[in-house]
Amino acid sequence: MNKKITLLFIAIIIAIIITSSLSLEPAQTDDAVFHITLADSDLYVNGVYTKALVLERGEYFFRFVPNGSSPEILSITLNGDTFDFSEDFELIGVLYQTAISEYFTWEYDGQKNITIPETQELVIIINPNNETSGSVSVDILAN
Repeated sequence: MNKKITLLFIAIIIAIIITSSLSLEPAQTDDAVFHITLADSDLYVNGVYTKALVLERGEYFFRFVPNGSSPEILSITLNGDTFDFSEDFELIGVLYQTAISEYFTWEYDGQKNITIPETQELVIIINPNNETSGSVSVDILAN
């Protein structure tokens, strides 16, 4: 009888620990307000990708998913009535070394945070600077 009570008590404690740890984890939400994967040169007109979008007032940031064949310089411009942004993001390789191997990951370096002063329609222009053979995903996420 004591073994059953002990096992029940342990099961209850484990359930409480699991439940509390799950509730402490931050919600994994993807607040992407813009997303494009540029993997096909047909997405570009005259060498650039252009799209209109509406952004609410607030803070946003760029997220990229590049690889080694992504454009070396990815120029992004956002223009609206009261907002102008332009940045030439540079693709950099980050070397990781372990005891048995070394490998690169890729990321774009540049000003990734933006603040939109008021809700407005913006035009985003993404220029891969004539390097349209490699893929890259571009997201704008709410902060």
